[in-house]
Amino acid sequence: MDAGKSMNWDWEKLQQQQKKRTGQRGEGGNGGTPPQMDNIINKFKGFDFSWFPVLLIGLIVVAIFVATSTFYTVGIDEVGVVQRFGKYTRETAPGLHFKLPAGVERVTKVKVKRVEKMEFGFETLEATDKTTFTSDKQLFDNTNVGESLMLTGDLNVALVPWIVQYRIKEPDKYLFEVNDVDQLLRDMSEAAMRLVVGDRSINEVISNRLEIANEAMSILQKEMDEAQSGIWIEAVELKKTNVPPEVQPSFNNVNQALQEKERQVQEALKDYNTAVPAAEGEAQGIVKAAEGYAVERINKAKGDAEKFITIYNEYKNAEDITKRRLYLETLSRVLPNLGEKYIVDAEQKNLLPLLNLGKE
Repeated sequence: MDAGKSMNWDWEKLQQQQKKRTGQRGEGGNGGTPPQMDNIINKFKGFDFSWFPVLLIGLIVVAIFVATSTFYTVGIDEVGVVQRFGKYTRETAPGLHFKLPAGVERVTKVKVKRVEKMEFGFETLEATDKTTFTSDKQLFDNTNVGESLMLTGDLNVALVPWIVQYRIKEPDKYLFEVNDVDQLLRDMSEAAMRLVVGDRSINEVISNRLEIANEAMSILQKEMDEAQSGIWIEAVELKKTNVPPEVQPSFNNVNQALQEKERQVQEALKDYNTAVPAAEGEAQGIVKAAEGYAVERINKAKGDAEKFITIYNEYKNAEDITKRRLYLETLSRVLPNLGEKYIVDAEQKNLLPLLNLGKE
């Protein structure tokens, strides 16, 4: 009896477990009876939907972030430089472009058509339609005046302010090759200008500004190219160059002395140009007269020599006759020029007074 009751209870318990397993399979969709709509609705009624707006806003923010970080626009005067995980990959032209989301690719927009300006030794007071600059006194008091104070080739101090205009030619080199391109450009500009000014006198620095600017621009462009800076120098312009105000009076005195020296030199050159040609003409006249006299004397000597040779040849042919003829010809030339003549006998011992011999 006890054994029968125990078996009956086990059988009932087994049937309950079987029904329970069957119901679970039906609810899970693994077999049996499919879940009813009421059951599903009852289940959802138990959920807490208060967090759903937060989830929706989060999804919208993520969508906006993905959209804004994958699409970008490059301006008409710009170039987009794309980096993937920090490494340069490509450049993009103006317009709308696509890239990988932020964190993977990054875009840096570089203005390649805009001309930038860098000032040395002065600073612009107003960047308006009519730009004004500092006065000479303000120039010297400016904190940047050290850039414009330069030693010239003749050991004078000059105040040389200038402007460098440039633009970005190669964006990749501009961004990645040099750590601080602006500082490099500033240092190289000052070095190039000091090199050019140091080869010229103070007067050349003041008067030949265009020549100095062109040479400095050539040197600066070469240095920036060697540094792979990606910078193109559009122009170098020298402003008004002068000496510092402290030495201006001394500089004026030196200029006056140089002008006086130049005036005296010009006057001396004028006298020189007047006296030297006259002296040269007189010297030429004396030389020509001496040359003519020399020719005359030479020709006369040659003629006398020819005459003497002719007479000598005749003398050899008839010595007595020639000797007598020469003697007579000589006396005929000499005697008329002697005036009164007195012939005294060589044997005469006592000379009578001859005072009145020539008078009647």
